[in-house]
Amino acid sequence: MDDIEDFGVWLGRQLRRSGMSQAEFAKDLNLSRAAVSAWVTGRARPRPEVMVAIARLLDTDLATLVTRDADAGSARPIGWYHRGAHQDGGREYGNAAAFAFDANLAVLAREVTQNSLDERLDPRRPVRVRFTLHELTGEHLHAFLSALKWEELEPHYAAAARSRQKVGRVLAEGLRALREDSSLLLLRVDDYNASGLTGPEYGDGRYAAVVRRQLDSHKSNDRAGGSYGLGKATLWAASRLGLVLLNSTLSQPHEGRTARRVVGRLDLPWREVEGVAYAGPAWLGEPDTEKEHEGVSRSWWADERVVADLRLDRDSDDPGTSFLVVGAHDAAGNSDNLEEMHEALHRALADNFWAAMTSGRSVPALLEASVRALRNGDSVVPERRVDPLECHPALAHALQAYLDGETVDELTATGHVAAAEVPLLVPPLRTAGRRADGRGHRAVLLVTSAADADEEHSRIVCMRGTRMTVTSRRPRGLGMGVDPFQAVLLAGFATGDDGEATHAAEAFLRAAEPPEHDRWGATEELTAAYANAPRRLTEFNTAMDAALREVIGRRSADQDSTGPEVLRKLLRLDVPAPNARRGQGHPAVDRVVGKVDGNGAWTLDVTVTVPQREGRWQMLPVVKFDVRSGGRPSLEWAELIARENCAIVDGRLLVDPDVRSARFEGVTAVGSHPVAAAMAGVIVDVQQAQEASA
Repeated sequence: MDDIEDFGVWLGRQLRRSGMSQAEFAKDLNLSRAAVSAWVTGRARPRPEVMVAIARLLDTDLATLVTRDADAGSARPIGWYHRGAHQDGGREYGNAAAFAFDANLAVLAREVTQNSLDERLDPRRPVRVRFTLHELTGEHLHAFLSALKWEELEPHYAAAARSRQKVGRVLAEGLRALREDSSLLLLRVDDYNASGLTGPEYGDGRYAAVVRRQLDSHKSNDRAGGSYGLGKATLWAASRLGLVLLNSTLSQPHEGRTARRVVGRLDLPWREVEGVAYAGPAWLGEPDTEKEHEGVSRSWWADERVVADLRLDRDSDDPGTSFLVVGAHDAAGNSDNLEEMHEALHRALADNFWAAMTSGRSVPALLEASVRALRNGDSVVPERRVDPLECHPALAHALQAYLDGETVDELTATGHVAAAEVPLLVPPLRTAGRRADGRGHRAVLLVTSAADADEEHSRIVCMRGTRMTVTSRRPRGLGMGVDPFQAVLLAGFATGDDGEATHAAEAFLRAAEPPEHDRWGATEELTAAYANAPRRLTEFNTAMDAALREVIGRRSADQDSTGPEVLRKLLRLDVPAPNARRGQGHPAVDRVVGKVDGNGAWTLDVTVTVPQREGRWQMLPVVKFDVRSGGRPSLEWAELIARENCAIVDGRLLVDPDVRSARFEGVTAVGSHPVAAAMAGVIVDVQQAQEASA
C-alpha cells in the first residue's frame, strides 16, 4: 500500500482535471470549503459515507477512490501542443544539441545504450536493451498515422519544410519519402531493468530531463557514463521528422501509478501556421489543467490499446522506457535497407559494449543487447543477441579471466591473460587549493594473444565506468616483430574497485571526454577543473605503453622457436646499415605486424613515422623477400589499404604534412613470390616518390 498515491494529491488532480473549484465541490457535497481543503492538503480524510458521494460526483466508482491507480471520469482528449513563438522575436531553426554528434546509427546505438546502462536498476541483473527496426506500409501505416494524429501535424510540417535551413531540408526529404514511397521506418529502443522516466512533469527528475529540457544529464550517481546531457538528442537526430514517442514503466510511482506513462516530443524549427508563429518544439499528450501550465500537453497514463496503436507496447512490467524514433534513417548514408541497418546496429553494439556484455562465473554482465527487424509486424531479420565472445573473442576472454581472478603475471602459454598495473596520478581539483595532494589510482592492463578472426588487433582498448569502450589507441615503442595481441585498459570503476582514488579517477577521466565520449584529452572542462591535467594524461598514456612493453618483452624473451616466433624471425624492417645514410627527415617504418594467410600471401600491418614538412608526403611502400645472398627480390602488392592518417592512391601512400604517424595494411601478390612465403622473411620500406608536377 506504500505505492498508493496520497488521497489529497489524487483528489486535487481530479478537481483540476474536471475544472471544478474546491468551493464548488464542497457545495455539491453540502460541506464546507474548509473540509475539502483539509482533504486536499492531507490534514483529514472523508468519512466512508462521504466517499460514496465523492465517487458519484467524480463519475467513478468507490474502488478507484481506494486504489487511486487511475484518474476519475472520462479521459481528457489527447492532442498536440505547439510552443508559441518568443515574444522578443527570437527564433531557433533547430536543436543545436542534435548537431553535436555524427548523425549515424552507430552513434545512436552508443549514446542510447550508454544512457540505459547509466539507469541500471537492479545491480544483480543486466540491463536488457533491444533495438527494433519496423517498416510500416499500407493499412499498418495509415493506422499508425491516425493514432499519431497526423492531421494535426501536417500544417506544421509543411511550414517547417519550407525553411531554407538544414533542418527544413531534412524534413522536406522525410515528407517526400513518406508521400512517394508510402512507407515509414520506425526504430524502437526498449530498455528493461532501468529506472524509467520518473519524476514530475516540469520539476527536476528523469522525465523532465529527457522530455522538457536540453543539456540536462540528470545522472543519478558518479558512475554514469556522461555529463553533458547530449546523448538523448541522438534520438531526435535519427528521425527525418524530428519526432520521438516514449512509453515508460516507472521504478518509482508518479501520481500513484507506474505503468504506461506516454508522451511524444517533436522538434521543429521556427515556423508560421495560419498567421501564428511557433517557437519550435511540440508535445503529444493530454492538456494540463493547472493554471501555470494550462493547455500544455503533458504525459498521460495510456491504456494498452493506445500503446499498441502507437507501436509502444512493452514485453513485461520490468521498469524501463521505450523510445520510438518516427521516420528513422541512417543520416550517414551507410545503410539503405532493413538488413543493412540491422547489421550496422549489431556491429555498433558489439564494438562499443562487448565488455559490458561480458560476465564472469560469479560476476553478472552489465548489459544484454539484441537487434531485430520487422515489416508490418512480421519478422524480416530474426532477433539476434549480441555475443561478445563471438564478436570480440580475445578481448572478451581477457576480461573474463580478470573477472574470474585467473590472470597471470607473464604470458607463457596460449590463452593466458597477463595483468599489469598502470598508475594514474589524479591531480587535485583547483578548488582544493595549491597545497592539496593528488590521488594515485591503479588502472589495470590486460594482455592476451589476438584471435585469428580479429580484424583489429595490437591496440589498447580503454574504458572506465560501466565498461563502454572510450577509445582504442596504438601503443608506441613496441619494437619490431611483436605478435598480434589484444590489450584492455580498465580504469576507474571498470576495475571493480570502489575506493576514494577510484572515484577521483572516474571523475577525472569523465571530465577528459568530449561530448562523444570517444577519447581522453584536454577538454575545457578538464583544464578548468584540474591543474596539470594534460601532463597527467600524457603520463597515463606513457605508463600504459610501458606496462605493455614489459608484458610483451617478457613474452618475447621466454617464447620458444615454434609457432608465431618463426613468423617474427621472418619479418623485419628494412633498417639501413650503420654506414648507410638516408636523407635527413625521411619517413621511416616504425613497426610491422604480419602473418601468412591461408592463400600463402603475407598480410602486413605497417606503421610509419613521418617528420614535419610543409608539403604532403608521397611514398611508395616496398616489400622484398629477405634472402641470405644476392639481391632481394621485390614483391608486388595485391592490395594496399589505408588504415590511419593516410590515403592510398595509385599504389602511393599519401600523408598530410601535419601527420606524424600513419598506418596502412598490405597484402602481397602470391604470384610474385619466388618461393613460398613461409620459406623466407620479408622486409618493408617506404621510399619517397617523385611528386608529379602540375
